[in-house]
Order: sequence, then C-alpha cells, then structure tokens
Amino acid sequence: MQTDQIQPELPTDGLEVKQWKTRRKGDLSIWDPSIIRRAIPDSFKKLDPRVQVKNPVMFVVEVGSVVTTIEFVRLLFARPTATLDRTHLNFEIFFVLAVAIWLWFTVVFANFAEAMAEGRGKAQADTLRRARTTTMAKRLACPDRFGKVEAVAAPELRKGDLVLVEAGEVIPGDGDVIEGVASVDESAITGESAPVIRESGGDRSAVTGGTRVLSDWIVVQISANPGETFLDRMIALVEGARRQKTPNEIALNILIAALTIIFLLVVVSLEPFAIYSGQAVSVTTLIALLVCLIPTTIGGLLSAIGIAGMDRMVQRNVLAMSGRAVEAAGDVDVLLLDKTGTITLGNRQATRFVPLRGVEERALAEAAMLASLSDETPEGRSIVALAREKYGFTDAVDPTAMFIPFSATTRMSGVDMHGASNGTSSAHAIRKGAGDSVAAYVAEYGGTTSDELKTIVNGIASAGSTPLVVAEVRSGVNGTDGHAQVLGVIELKDIVKGGMRARFDELRRMGIRTVMITGDNPLTAAAIAREAGVDDFLAQATPETKMKLIKEQQTGGRMVAMTGDGTNDAPALAQADVGVAMNTGTQAAKEAANMVDLDSNPTKLIEVVEVGKQLLISRGALTTFSIANDVAKYFAIIPAAFSITYPQLQALNIMHLTTPNSAVLSAVIFNALIIVALIPLALRGIKYRAIGAGPLLRRNLLIYGIGGIIIPFAGIKAIDLILQLLHLTLG
Repeated sequence: MQTDQIQPELPTDGLEVKQWKTRRKGDLSIWDPSIIRRAIPDSFKKLDPRVQVKNPVMFVVEVGSVVTTIEFVRLLFARPTATLDRTHLNFEIFFVLAVAIWLWFTVVFANFAEAMAEGRGKAQADTLRRARTTTMAKRLACPDRFGKVEAVAAPELRKGDLVLVEAGEVIPGDGDVIEGVASVDESAITGESAPVIRESGGDRSAVTGGTRVLSDWIVVQISANPGETFLDRMIALVEGARRQKTPNEIALNILIAALTIIFLLVVVSLEPFAIYSGQAVSVTTLIALLVCLIPTTIGGLLSAIGIAGMDRMVQRNVLAMSGRAVEAAGDVDVLLLDKTGTITLGNRQATRFVPLRGVEERALAEAAMLASLSDETPEGRSIVALAREKYGFTDAVDPTAMFIPFSATTRMSGVDMHGASNGTSSAHAIRKGAGDSVAAYVAEYGGTTSDELKTIVNGIASAGSTPLVVAEVRSGVNGTDGHAQVLGVIELKDIVKGGMRARFDELRRMGIRTVMITGDNPLTAAAIAREAGVDDFLAQATPETKMKLIKEQQTGGRMVAMTGDGTNDAPALAQADVGVAMNTGTQAAKEAANMVDLDSNPTKLIEVVEVGKQLLISRGALTTFSIANDVAKYFAIIPAAFSITYPQLQALNIMHLTTPNSAVLSAVIFNALIIVALIPLALRGIKYRAIGAGPLLRRNLLIYGIGGIIIPFAGIKAIDLILQLLHLTLG
C-alpha cells in the first residue's frame, strides 16, 4: 500500500460553500400548510398515554396535566370555608385552570414538534406511494427479448425473474439491466427531471421499480421480492415507521429520565417539610414546580431533532438506513474519497500517444485503439476517438478477437487476437493499464522494460496526468516463441474540480482528515493530491488495500466514511462507519452500505458528514439551552412556592414577580411557549459552521448556555407584566 502525507501549497480559491448544497426538487417547506394541517390532529392523537410513555419527561407532564385537571374539577364543586372565602376560591379555581391548560399545551406543543418533523416525511412517502403503481410486467423465460413473454402483475414477480421493459412502460421492480440500453425517467424517486441512461454492465445497470423507460428497451433481472424493494424501504424510512433511537439519543433519554426521577423525588419530599412548617403547598404549585424543574424543552424536542436529521438527508436525496448512520456521519473524522468523479471531473481524456524509441506512433495508436474498442468508459472512448482522429483507423476488428475487461486485480484490459496466414496460425495480445502491471505482464512473457519507459511514465505522472502503458505479445507461427514488448504510453488528463481545495480546507478546520483513493501510480496521485489539497492519498488502490486502510484508521480510534458503487466496494462499505453507496451501483454495494445516494454523486459524501454534524450540534445546543433555562424557572417558582413558609427565600425573587400565583403561571406559560419558539430551530437545525470542536463548544456555551439563562428571565418577567396588565395575577 502506498500512502504519503501531502502538505497543501497552493492558495485556496474562494468558491462559496453554498453552491455545493443539493436539495431534492419539489421539497416542502417545514411550514407548508398541508404539513401543519396534518400535524395539528396528529398532535392530539399523540396524547395517548401509550405513545407518551415512550418519552418519560412528557409522560410526567401529561400525568401532571391530568392531576391538575382533576384538581380543577374538584375545586368547581368546593364550598368556601373559614380559611378560603369565595373570592380566594375563585382565584384558586382560575389559577388551577390556567396551569392545567398550559400544561396540556406543553404536551401538545411537544407532540406538534414531532408531528411537524414527521410531516414532511409522510408527504414524501405519499409521493413515493403514487410512484408505486401496480403494472403488468412482461416476464421472459430467457434473456432473449424475442423469446416467450408471459404477462404477469408486478407483485407476482420474484427475485431472479427476467422482464422486458420497452419505451413508455414502467419498470415493475428493482433489478439489474442484463441486456439493452434505455433512457429512464427516475424523477419519481430522485426528484430530478432529466432522464438517465441505464445499460447492461458497468456502474449504470441498476434500475428501480416505479421508474419509467422513455426510449429503447432493456431486459431486467429482478433483484428484490415484493415488499422488499428499494421503494418499499424508502417509504418506511422517510415515514419513520422503522426509526430506531440512536445510541446518543438513548443515552440522552436516560439522562433526562434520571433527572426527572430525581426532581420527582425532590418535589414529593418538599410537601412534608411544608406541612411540618404549618403552610402546605398546593398540588398544582408542586406539579408546576416539577414540570419547570425537569428538562421539558429538550424532552419535547429530542424526537423531532432526530427525525429532522433523517429528513435533511432525504432532502439531499440521500437515504439513510438508520438514525445511527446519520449520527455516525456527524462523528466522522476521516473521509476516503475516490479521485475520479469526486475530486476530479472524472472524464479523463486521452491527449497524446508517446511511443518508445524504435516504435512508430501510428503502431502505438493502433494497438491502443484495438485494446480499447470494447471499453465503454470515457477514457476508453477517448483513446479510440484520438486514434481515429489522428490516423483515420476504421472499426474493422478480427472476428476471433476476445476482449479482456479491466479488473481491479490485474489493473489491465486489452484484447487477444488469433490470425491465420497460409494455413498457419499466430497469436497477438495487446494490454494497456498501470505501468507496473503491464511491466509484470511483459516480463511474464520474457520481455523487458527500459529506463526510457520509467522516464516517460514519471514525467506524465508528475504533471498530474495518468499514464497508461501499452504492450503487445506476439507468438510465433505454429506456437513457436514470439516476443513481448512495451510500445509506449497513453497520456490521460483529468481536471480537479473547482473549489475542492477550499472544501478540504474547510474540512481540515473541522478536524476531518481527507484521504484520496486512486488506482493511479504514486507520482500521479501525489500531483493531484497536492493540487486538490487533500491530507493523504492511497495510490494503486485495490479492494484489499482499501479495507486495510479503513481498519488501520478505525484501530486508531477514528470514524471513517467512504463511497462506493461496485461489488468489489461492498466489503469496504460494510466495514466503514459510514458507507454511502451510489444508487446506480450494484445490489451488493447498496446492501453493504448504510446510506444510498439517489443522485449517485460521490461528492455528496461531504454533505452527508455536514448533515450528521449539524444533527449532533443541534441536539447538543438545544440540550444546553434546555438545562440552562431551568435556572430562571427556579428563581421564579421556588420563592413563590415557599416564601410564606420560609420568608428568607423571598431574596431569590430577583425578578420581583407580582404574586406567587402569577410567578408560577408565568413560568409554566414560558415553559410551554419556549417549545413552540424552538420548533423551527429543531427542524432546520443549528446553522452549520466549519470550525473545530473547541471553538464550536465555546460558541454554543456562549449562545445557548448564557442565552439559555438570560432569555427565560426576560421572558418570564414579560409574561408576568402581561398578566398584571390583564389583571390575571390571581392573587
């Protein structure tokens, strides 16, 4: 394995980060009227205790709401006594009613936050369901499109079935194209209206059920049974039907549940002290104290934050298989990025043929073209185009030619040809590929390589281009020994995408290390890595070296993310903490990964990490704010509840609230309204900034910690003044 540390040297360009952001076309706003209309009734449906018990904090608030409601009903039928005249009884009735109403509002507002987070996912699921049409499929007995066709309903198809899909027809299920090529409309899945090409072989063979063939025809081998299709999984995931709490979310739930139990015990123990002192505290005040002591803000918003994080992935056309994957993306500190298509534009073009001494350029060009005729990659097509342009070669090929496809193991491709002349036969093999692989191939057949070849290869590689070495092996007549020789080198040029250096600088500030993965030789890899500004690179990468690199990073305590699309990427995708498979990739890659990019854009990995970090930042910031704003509530409720029993506590009434009842009611009202105020922040997430963990922690403590202390003081005092103006101080 070849890795080298790269120190960036070139100046950063000023590309704005926002141009990198992708969004799914037709996304609904979080305040879309249809989502709000759906969320309001859902908020009341979630009052079911069987739902609320899953959230200990809000369950306690709901129980408190029920108890205060019962207390209100009891007081309605109570009669004045010597110690409680009609006027004070009426004040108490209105006070209990007001507290009960606002406690119910607290629960409903928390439910509303969760329902709003689920709303956009449900809307997207409805759109996807409309794409899941029941269509008739043309099932084939064999891969031949002209073979026997049987018409069956799409739900009857099973894994392994072969179907013919022609222009204008809907693809009946997930599968791989095994024959043909067609233009496909995938807008129902990706939201992108531009059609895409799907063809057999390569990395564009995967098709999704519910998409439509616009032109030509394809034979598809079904890869999923009914109910297990990509569309079925996507609907379940965006709806949240299979959403499981992540480890961090579970840990935070345990923490706030523990705080709730502790404060419940504290509040229960306060009443005996008050009775002993001769001044009992009402049940309503104690419940209000409990609700304001426990972390209701984060308790009410925690689920919404997690659901919104999943939804932000869907907005970027990335399907996260679990919340754990989104959370892991936020903890990633090593990114493995493929060079081609991610760091560079990915359309390497042949620019020149460089023959060795004694070899004509025409002979090199012809050999390179013959070796590339079956190569459908942009590089292969550009080699054929350059040879034809320079020398006018035709498509004539020896009918006995057998093309050798590129392999990640051999890192070569080529052609074997068998000619005939006067009753005798000879063989001619051509290979093109990585320099060391071709050199080993030539040596295997008794040939040698020269220093001249090394000089040419190193010169091209040092310039940031990719050298492809071309060699031939000719056997003699009637199988007699022939000779093997290197003919020369093809230069392939690729261009580093604009703004990549700025992006990597941004990631570096976040403490994320970038590693470029490439099959190029170390010199080419070093040149491109230096130009792009990555921290490190892995040259001459194979599936085995990728896996080894991931394990080495994980052994060092790092979290690794990578992208892939081929079956050979599947082991590494499964090993990585965050594996993002391309939607156009193979079924094996998509099953191994824990995320699928519907746009099949390798650069999206950087956005995936940003969304994950935004989720963790949002949860941490709102947890900080929730705990901090409880401080102001202590200063409002504790003096109000116990200042008569313990007059010394009046010193804590630094807000000078009007009456004990107005103090309690102001705190309860603020406790409910702050959840509503924070819903947009919970759903949109805290604005992401590319800064390190230390500065980020200080910034959040300053804004959400100190802010969480100051805002409630101002808010509770303002509510108290409003109650005073409305003559609702109830005391």
